[in-house]
Parts: sequence; C-alpha cells; structure tokens
Amino acid sequence: MSSLSRAGVRIIGALTVASLGMAGLAGCSSSSKSTSAAQDDPNAKVSLTVGLFGSFGFKEAGLYDEYMKQHPNVTIKEDTVEQSADYWTRLKTRLASGTGLDDIQGVEIGFVSDVVQNHANQFVDFSSLPEGGTLKSSFYDWKLKQATTGDGKLLGLGTDAGPEAICYRPDLLKAAGLPSDGAALATKWKTWDDYIAFGKQYEASTSKPTGSKFVDSAASIFSTAVYQGNEAYNNASGAPDVANSDGVKNAWKYGTEAAQADITAGLTQFATPWNKAFSNGGFATIACPTWMMGYIQGQAGKAGTAKWSVAPVLPGGATNWGGSWLAVPKASKHQKAAEALVEWLTGKQQQVKMWTEGGHWPTNKGAAEDPAVAGAKSAYFSNAPVGQIFGQIANSMKIPPIGLYDTQIQGAITTQLTNVEKKKASPDKAFSDAMDAIKQVTG
Repeated sequence: MSSLSRAGVRIIGALTVASLGMAGLAGCSSSSKSTSAAQDDPNAKVSLTVGLFGSFGFKEAGLYDEYMKQHPNVTIKEDTVEQSADYWTRLKTRLASGTGLDDIQGVEIGFVSDVVQNHANQFVDFSSLPEGGTLKSSFYDWKLKQATTGDGKLLGLGTDAGPEAICYRPDLLKAAGLPSDGAALATKWKTWDDYIAFGKQYEASTSKPTGSKFVDSAASIFSTAVYQGNEAYNNASGAPDVANSDGVKNAWKYGTEAAQADITAGLTQFATPWNKAFSNGGFATIACPTWMMGYIQGQAGKAGTAKWSVAPVLPGGATNWGGSWLAVPKASKHQKAAEALVEWLTGKQQQVKMWTEGGHWPTNKGAAEDPAVAGAKSAYFSNAPVGQIFGQIANSMKIPPIGLYDTQIQGAITTQLTNVEKKKASPDKAFSDAMDAIKQVTG
C-alpha cells in the first residue's frame, strides 16, 4: 500500500454534513471556454476513457452524466482497477510501451513523484495551456507543487486531498475522567508530546472501558508525524535521505514513546481487527484525514452516530494523508477534449459537489472556501464543524519533498516500529534494522 495513501485503494464513504443543499452546480467558469477551444470541431463525437483506481466518486456524484448533458457530443467511460498498486503497475507498462493509455489517467499521491521525475514528457503540461495561469491560481500551492516538475510543468490537476485532524470518541474520554470537548482538546494536544502525555493519563485511568487503548497504533503516529518535518524521507532534491531527516527522527521518537508507554492498541490499519475497533471501542483516538470520516461511518455504522467527534487540531502541525490528480497523456487521441473534462471535473462547483456527496476534500481553493464546504458540520461526528476544522488545516499545510521510494521506506520503518510495539524490541536496534532494509531498496 502507498506510503501516502496508506489504504492502497480509495476508500471514501458517505459524509453526513449539514447544509447539503446546493444551487448552481450545473456550471463551471472554465468549462465552456475550455471545451470550445478544446476540439478542432466542437461538434465532433468524442468518446473519452478515464483510467482510475478504486472509486474517485465522479460517477457516483453524477458528474459524468452532468457533463455529457452539457456536451451531447461527449461520451465518458471509466476504466477502473480496484487496487492502486495494480493500477500503477499497469499504467507504467503502458507508459513504457506508449500504447493502451486512457484519455485521462488518475495519479495517486504515492506515485506522483515517479510521474514528475520519469514521465514528464508523456503528459500534458497544464501550465502551458492558454488558461494555465488561471488554473494554477485556483489550487492549493502545496497540491500544485507535488505535480510540478523542476522546470515548471504542471502534469495534473488535483482531485482531492486529505488534511488531517484527530477523530476521537468523547464517551471513552469521559469514561476515563478526561476532557472530551473539542476546544479543550485543541489546547491539550498541540504537540505530540502533549498527545502522548494525555494518552498516558488515559491508560492510567481505572474507569476507562476494559480493553480500550488511547490510539490505534504507533505506526499511525509515526506516519502522520514524519510529514511534519522539513524533510520526510527525501532531501530537497527528492533523493532518499532518511538518515538526516528531521521528520523521521522526530516521528520515530514519538512512535516508540507511544509504543513503550503501552498507549497503543497495536492494530494494523485496514486489517479486520482494526476495522472492528471503530465500533467496539478498541481505541479512543486516531489521526484522521477528511475521508477517514466516511470510513469510520462505514465501520461503526448507525450505532456509531454521535459517538465520534473531530478535534480541531493535529498534534505537531498541519499535514496531509492521501489525494490524487487527473493527468492527460499526450498519446490521447482526444487530448484537447480530455483537457477540458479534467478542468471541469476539478473546477470549483464540481469539487463542492464531490465534498457534499462523498466527503472528498477539495484541492480547489474556491471550493474549499464555499459555504457548503467551509460551513459544513457533521451530525455523525457530534455536529463537529468539519469544514472549518479541515479548511484551517489545509490552509496551513507544509508538505516536505516526496520521492520514488516513500512507500517502501515507510513500510520498512513501520515494520520495525511494530516490533517495538508488539515484541518489545529495542528502539535503537529496530531503527538500525529499518535502515538496513531501506538501503536494500534505495541502494
């Protein structure tokens, strides 16, 4: 599974928010302009194939049907692979051969560095289009940067992102005799040291539910904290440099401290026991990107309504988990029409609808600032002001360089962190073993 998406598939559930009603979804400011300029003959019949992995939600939100209604000459089809890793293997094969590519290709955050470093000449540069300046000003800078080459080519437009906060169970914290109000927790969890100290209080409580731990795993703390450094797994040029990374150093410290303090449930994320823990009270808190809310709803079900909430904080500062882009291969037979569709799907009103329909956090700044997004509250999550919480985090984002081997590097480190957590391995020995494994991958 990807180091940055971690789920390996796109897992988005229905997000229950207030004020879902919207007006004016039929139009996007750039759509008509792009389409009219996109094809030599704008009335020609065009069939566009969109290559994706998992569920991006476009079809489910009715966006394909909406676009085809506005553009009767365009037919849209999806070419979908369930697992992102399988999708990427197939896409790389097709890029190598130059054949079989779809008109539009989804690019997941764990693989965008490979596209930028090794396949830039095979994809359309959106910044070079007549509307390129307007497009670039529409998205979060940190999202643009991840899909931009050193010489300024923008190889895809962002579909979604995963700004993180902390999802938690107020009832479990109350049972342990601890603060459970979001505003109070925002002051208690400013740093990872604060968060771990709070977890020790939870663990020491004699009134907390039997079998419940403070956080799901040491690996989830590490995997969040590592991207809060100036560097994570790579230096400024994108080359692996784990040994000198402040992000790795600090995240390893926090992860091992949590493991040794026995405040973690020791669960493997997305495994069956972890899934069950959302409803059985196996843990009280978890690092939580926007899409995780839908996942929690899917696992905890109706019985979990108002048992969960979202704290307006992420210890250590803002960071992101997940997200993708839409890119157009130059090999597309309908390149201009594909560009127009990508611009429309990632436009403001469409991203607003993707949030209200499926909980996909916008990468389009205008969409994120729209009242339907910024003012959203979730009844399932104790009426937490999720639009405000995640909007503030998204606006504060600082993303370190990502590279080709992030998935393998993070896998090697979290494997050893689990050994500290479950097998009581020495943190120093475990880290040394992780570095040995990383060297075999990166050389």
